[in-house]
Amino acid sequence: MAKKKIITKKSEDFLEKYLNNPSPTGFESGGQKMWLDYISPYIDEHFVDTYGTVVGVINPEAKYKVVIEAHADEISWFVHYITKEGYIYLRRNGGSDHQIAPSKRVNIHTKKGMVKAVFGWPAIHTRTAGTEKSPKLDNIFLDCGCASKEEVEELGIHVGCVVTYEDEFMILNKNFYVGRALDNRIGGFMIAEVARLLKENKVKLPFGLYITNSVQEEVGLKGAQMIVDTIRPDVAIVTDVCHDTGTPMINKIKQGDTKCGAGPVLTYGPAVQNNLLELIITAAEKNKIPFQRAAASRATGTDTDAFAYSTGGVASSLISLALRYMHTTVESVHKNDVENVIRLIYESLQKIKNNHDFRYLK
Repeated sequence: MAKKKIITKKSEDFLEKYLNNPSPTGFESGGQKMWLDYISPYIDEHFVDTYGTVVGVINPEAKYKVVIEAHADEISWFVHYITKEGYIYLRRNGGSDHQIAPSKRVNIHTKKGMVKAVFGWPAIHTRTAGTEKSPKLDNIFLDCGCASKEEVEELGIHVGCVVTYEDEFMILNKNFYVGRALDNRIGGFMIAEVARLLKENKVKLPFGLYITNSVQEEVGLKGAQMIVDTIRPDVAIVTDVCHDTGTPMINKIKQGDTKCGAGPVLTYGPAVQNNLLELIITAAEKNKIPFQRAAASRATGTDTDAFAYSTGGVASSLISLALRYMHTTVESVHKNDVENVIRLIYESLQKIKNNHDFRYLK
């Protein structure tokens, strides 16, 4: 495929709506419906599992099965305790960062509709240098403008209501997509774009392709663990985000050297099947797609681990997207990297043959 612009105005409009739509872990259904509507013209059929993972299928009749996968859920909070004065304390739903919370605006999801609230914090004038407290899980709180617990409950808020930040999508300096939950709905966008390109370019794959948008990754890869048993694939190419370590205050000796704008990041590690990784590297080199390398220790920390070690072993690989400011409301990725991850998955799929044997020794 020639190196022309992949992302269209229509697909970018979808990306904006998709990112702005809340999709907290365990409550992904709204975003999943939106994603399915987008990919429906490019697939032959789809199915949804018990917990909400959505799978679009191309060539469902084929025996040999290849998965391309991302996760759909975003970090969030749960209402945990409401004081008699009407202040709300929270528990994490996934890896929410307590240090960024003060002064953030949020949406509390209730059966009566969305309720606005803010993370309050004492004014600087009231704090004493040297003894002032840092934001922690036990001292950050929400204020929804109520004077009592009863008033809060009248709004439909109760223990267990999920809370998401209201920050929305923007494009920074024409080069960066910015917003909350790029981890990893940008992955869902990229695999959807692969499906679109396959359809528009009339590519005939010799295997069944399962475009999989999994739930509950942020709480332990749970959606992937469930769906791999349903699909029982032969191959899985997973996409997720990794850190741009070129920004301030990050130790490259500990975190590695990967950065936005330098291409997809290919991971080496026990869960990554070496022959599949070499196939992807060959696809990158042949098509002049820039890429970076990273090394994982025991685990990648992504859905790759769930696929690799299931159903007797699935040949799995991880194509990551470098991202700045992970688990904040201003997660940022370079547009060129997004296009190159899409291109790399697209080209790699065309190198996989029906009944391809990825066993380590052949």
